[in-house]
Amino acid sequence: MSPAGIDFLVRIAADRRRRVEAMMLQVPGHVLRDRITVRPAGRLEYALRRGGADRPLRMLCEVKRASPSHGELHPNLDPVPMAQLYERGGAAAVSLVTEPDHFMGEPEWVDAVRPHVAIPILMKDFVVDSYQLLDAAARGADGVLLLAALLSATQIQRLVIEAKLLGLDALVEVHDQNELARALKSGATLIGVNNRDLHSFEVDLNTSIKLMPRIPVGVTAVAESGLSAPEHLARLRATRCDAVLMGEVFMTSADPAATLALLAAAARG
Repeated sequence: MSPAGIDFLVRIAADRRRRVEAMMLQVPGHVLRDRITVRPAGRLEYALRRGGADRPLRMLCEVKRASPSHGELHPNLDPVPMAQLYERGGAAAVSLVTEPDHFMGEPEWVDAVRPHVAIPILMKDFVVDSYQLLDAAARGADGVLLLAALLSATQIQRLVIEAKLLGLDALVEVHDQNELARALKSGATLIGVNNRDLHSFEVDLNTSIKLMPRIPVGVTAVAESGLSAPEHLARLRATRCDAVLMGEVFMTSADPAATLALLAAAARG
């Protein structure tokens, strides 16, 4: 674990807490609750379930303007047409990276995209407070991201339960065996295995290959980060992986529709 990596996680969590505190003052939690029409949870998880080794991998396609590891990817990106492109191209769900300070995202993207796509929306942020779950539900998201690297087992368990009560699925992201064990103990039924180490930013596809067999059959398993070529998906198709999260490959493509078609074909096998 590099000192720079530790600083990154600490810094981004601190930035989110400051933003959330300001949001609470502007729009209190009880106001958000009044805006929520609670639907049963499970829409995102169901959409990402593969349904058998002979079925195609499901695709969770991401809208992301920038990242700390690669800088600006597509700084002027409009999330609505990109989400629509994903849906037309066969994506099972869309991930919107809404964190503003390090990823150039905007929470309002969920409000903007929701009326224009029927597939589930994952609001991908760094959750440090239950208020963010209320905000996601009020905007019409179907799921939220929880990072095991930032949260204790007790925090994960509480947030997973609170998310379900709001009609949200929680994608709990892990990177190693200890984080996976914590996530499963906390009751997570939707697990994302991040091939990128958030402490060093190094990417290793073998992380998913190694951890997938340890995920119980009843849990939906998503491989994340560094997936950009048909051969990557071919390797994952041979595992119990249910879905793949891909974003940067589309953000940096000169022809995202063609890239999506190529990878969708690889997901089908």
